[in-house]
Amino acid sequence: MNMSQRIPLAEKMRPKSLNEVVGQQHLIGENGILRKIVAKKEPVSLIFWGPAGTGKTTLSRIIAKEAEADFIEISAVTSGKKDIEKVIEHARQNWNLGIRTILFVDEIHRFNKSQQDAFLPHIESGLINLIGATTENPAFEIITPLLSRSRVLSLRPLDTEEISKIIKNTLKKVSPKTKIEPEALKILAKISSGDARNALGNLELILNLDRKSGSA
Repeated sequence: MNMSQRIPLAEKMRPKSLNEVVGQQHLIGENGILRKIVAKKEPVSLIFWGPAGTGKTTLSRIIAKEAEADFIEISAVTSGKKDIEKVIEHARQNWNLGIRTILFVDEIHRFNKSQQDAFLPHIESGLINLIGATTENPAFEIITPLLSRSRVLSLRPLDTEEISKIIKNTLKKVSPKTKIEPEALKILAKISSGDARNALGNLELILNLDRKSGSA
């Protein structure tokens, strides 16, 4: 098995531009704030609040790509003070080279008050643009000074039609000969509970089982 085969299907199919994103039209539609941010290529600090699999990481990567910024991604679950210090030092190097830095913090609500405080001076100075992702209500989990320096954007669970579209688009790219019955598609979309990553994980499992049974 080569390395590309080990990459999960959800990662392989991650959209690279806003036009490829399914759902969140209130943010990426013609008059959506993210559409405007990308068009201007001027990132701002954001807090993405929404359920798993709704595009928080994807949208953050797209913003960084369009703004031609260095994208650094950390998780508040596995990172600590030293990791933050390393990121800030890297951002200073970028600053000296005239490169923007976007720091994406997954599950930012897991950072305590002092850890969240550490970002404030660097956001204010423009050294970094912070994009935090959280499944928890920011009003209760993010410190007020950080909220005041960021724009909180709510992401909605994908509906059944949107999940179905993602599944069909994926099949066209990775397994065009595979046909899926409308009822099976509906069930697969429904059990994914608005989570695109979950939907593609289930689809990948089905495709792998189908290949194994076909080769048996």
